[in-house]
Amino acid sequence: MKLLVTGGAGFIGSNFIHYWLEKYPDDQIINLDLLTYAGVLESLKDIADNSNYKFVKGDIGDLKRNRKLLQRERVDVIVNFAAESHNGRAMIEPDIFVKTNVLGTQMLLEAAKDAGIKRFHHISTCEVFGDMALDENKAFKESDPYMPKTPYNASKAAANHEVMAYFHTFKLPVTISHCSNNYGAYQLLEKVIPRFITNAIQDQKLPLFKSSHNKREWLHTQDHCRGIDLIIRKGRIGQAYNIGSGVEKSIEEVAQAVLKRLNKPESLKTYIEDRPGHDRRYLLDTTKIRKELGWESEIDFENGLDQVVDWYVKNENWWRPLVGRGFIENYKYVKREK
Repeated sequence: MKLLVTGGAGFIGSNFIHYWLEKYPDDQIINLDLLTYAGVLESLKDIADNSNYKFVKGDIGDLKRNRKLLQRERVDVIVNFAAESHNGRAMIEPDIFVKTNVLGTQMLLEAAKDAGIKRFHHISTCEVFGDMALDENKAFKESDPYMPKTPYNASKAAANHEVMAYFHTFKLPVTISHCSNNYGAYQLLEKVIPRFITNAIQDQKLPLFKSSHNKREWLHTQDHCRGIDLIIRKGRIGQAYNIGSGVEKSIEEVAQAVLKRLNKPESLKTYIEDRPGHDRRYLLDTTKIRKELGWESEIDFENGLDQVVDWYVKNENWWRPLVGRGFIENYKYVKREK
């Protein structure tokens, strides 16, 4: 089987490529990535010489080039990770999120339709459903209505609608997965867990939003990759599946856990103003993927965090050159030049 993985130089995309080639060494992967600030080819240097792996620099929104790529390579499956994904940046440059996440996805769908792709799998997020109260006794189901509250959330919800429109209108064989917050190796430092880990290693402050008891559901990226694998191979066409661990931790708890593992003082914590539209809590109901596909989360949070902290401690040569990439102090972004 030949896969086109878009956004494969990003965090989850690079983990997925490693996962797939290790599990299915005879398959072929083409990594299509524009290499924006979030794309790090260094994450894939150990497989750069693999004859079943190829990197192509390109934009998912370039319909003409992608049509040619799919025609030339005879791709069987597209896995679309490519996206702008940082809520803070979306408040500074929301147009980029619409361009990449909505229009880019639509252009990729159009190219897939023309090429007769056997499966188009789209990576989405729990954030399309909005948020819930900290004490609310519920979890989001795949059938729940979308209620996005930030420009990033809204762009991902719109992309989901485009994906399903191509299924209903053009019979494109699509699937969607909504994941909870991922953590793992190769995650860029703008995200909270690697930011906390690398700041603590450097004895720098850990910036927590004042609403530090807001919760997130934490999913190890390897569990996420296994879920995507099952959906591609066994998932029903035209269906969405939630992938979540069921493990919730507040940002305060995450900071405490990181400091404890690195034997750093609590005085490193500092509190900053909440961002606008700061969601309180997300939680996914994973009944569907467990019952239909037999997926279960295998990596518990405590062991997973141990692994991730250890990875960043041992891989300073990967993350040191990335310090400051994509953000400036307090998660504010430098406005791009016009």
